[in-house]
Amino acid sequence: MEMIVERRLAIVKLTKIIYFDLARCFKMNDEISNTNGGKHPVLSSLLKDKIGVVTGSTRGIGFAIAREFAENNGATIIVCSRIKEQAIKAAEQIKGKVFAAEIDVADDYSVRKFMEQILSQHGQIDILVNNAGYPFDNKIWYKRFHEVTNEELHEILAVDLEGSVRLSRAVISSMLQKEANKIREGGVIINISSTPAIAGYTKGAPYTIAKAANIALTKCIAMEYGSNSIRSYTIALGNIATLATYNSMTEEDRNKAAQEPSMKRWGKPEEVARVAACIASDNFSFATGNTIVIDGGTVLW
Repeated sequence: MEMIVERRLAIVKLTKIIYFDLARCFKMNDEISNTNGGKHPVLSSLLKDKIGVVTGSTRGIGFAIAREFAENNGATIIVCSRIKEQAIKAAEQIKGKVFAAEIDVADDYSVRKFMEQILSQHGQIDILVNNAGYPFDNKIWYKRFHEVTNEELHEILAVDLEGSVRLSRAVISSMLQKEANKIREGGVIINISSTPAIAGYTKGAPYTIAKAANIALTKCIAMEYGSNSIRSYTIALGNIATLATYNSMTEEDRNKAAQEPSMKRWGKPEEVARVAACIASDNFSFATGNTIVIDGGTVLW
């Protein structure tokens, strides 16, 4: 009984640390913003001198994260896409130190080639955001679990889960090499998940299965590589108004979704990006393995 109480107290204490650090990050960015009339021409130093890779970052949440890291927090960012031209186009829309690269996270050769290119050009990777995901498919989403084919399941797992595993392994190897060469210790890996992975859902079973596995991936990395100063986090998302999601729904469904969270609205990609910047920074240096829920108060756990 005493052990259970101690563990619960430890969880409460850790939760307070996490949200204190988040509050401190946002306060820092607000102060920078307020000194410039609510704009961000002055960079925060949260991610200064960090090299970050954001997969699936030509649009939506990935693009917002890449922009937040580079424009507002001083990081050098690699914008990634399976199509090089799209990565270049997206990178051109972001101010700061931004580079474009081609990668298919579902392909071993593509990942190896990508790693060789990035390490050759930049020397290291300090932050990885596994944001690449299988495109939303209405036909799969609305199928009941027993109707989903093996092929449909494997297609989603290949990107949403195996892609994250594949690139995380490669980046962790490079982070360990940094430590061995005493260039700079550790790094941060952020996996993008969703609230159905925590609470379950009546639709999109293959997506939920993949995203739930990403939470486990985060915990495995956190436990195994904490001693190497490699931290890992999951961001579990609720209804975020990206063009791909928002525009695929009817007005009725959008309004219904807006009523699900206690805040009674959709989230914005930029709100996700600011949280990602905070947990990628050194302000979170004694927290790892955490799942940060960004859903406006739908899933409380």
